Amino acid sequence: MVSQLESQTSSEVNYPERDSQPMSDNTIQFRWILTLYYNLEWLFTHDPAVFVAGDLLWYPVQGNNKIRQDPDIMVVFGVEKGDRGSYQQWNEGNITPQVVFEILSPGNTLTEMNKKQVFYDRYGVEEYYLYDPLKNDLSGWLRTDERLDVIDDINNWVSPRLQIRFELSENELKLYHPDGKRFSTYLEIQNQLQEAEQQLEQERLRAEQAEQQLEQERLRATRLEELLRNAGIDPEQNS
Repeated sequence: MVSQLESQTSSEVNYPERDSQPMSDNTIQFRWILTLYYNLEWLFTHDPAVFVAGDLLWYPVQGNNKIRQDPDIMVVFGVEKGDRGSYQQWNEGNITPQVVFEILSPGNTLTEMNKKQVFYDRYGVEEYYLYDPLKNDLSGWLRTDERLDVIDDINNWVSPRLQIRFELSENELKLYHPDGKRFSTYLEIQNQLQEAEQQLEQERLRAEQAEQQLEQERLRATRLEELLRNAGIDPEQNS
């Protein structure tokens, strides 16, 4: 009697949406991830074919759920925006995330980060940026000749894909949009929105006051015309 072993097809493979690892190890790392995510989302908000994700598992090979990585931030050009449980590359036109960011935390080991770099190199990432906010240290790699090569002069570097500029000052990394505006934290954006709303409210109140003054002037002019007519004077002849 011959028994046939059933092999697991790619459609039966389960691709977990979480890897049991926390999104961040500390508040600084978390704040940087949010800042990158929201600013990149705002940068490409009007382009429906740019997908930005944070802490999302990326599976590059169909049928193998062991080959995966979860960049702190990844940007994919040529893929529609929308919610996903994971980035399964074969379901996305086989488009590799072109840009990835990693924000280093004290819990990250050298071996772990080396494995990530090898993964990004092997699976076709075009730009890879690694920032350590505690040491204020930024490294970058750009794909040339089919491999990721180190960006020697990272200060004032402009990302070929994103067109954002990296400025590594003495105390912190500063990022700038293509229009020259600096990346803002979520809290800073909220404060800017509140200030803008307050300015709009002040403008509305000033417009209402101006309209009320015009109405009062119109009423006074109408009353004056009535008084003149009652006195037998035609205001139109004396205007």
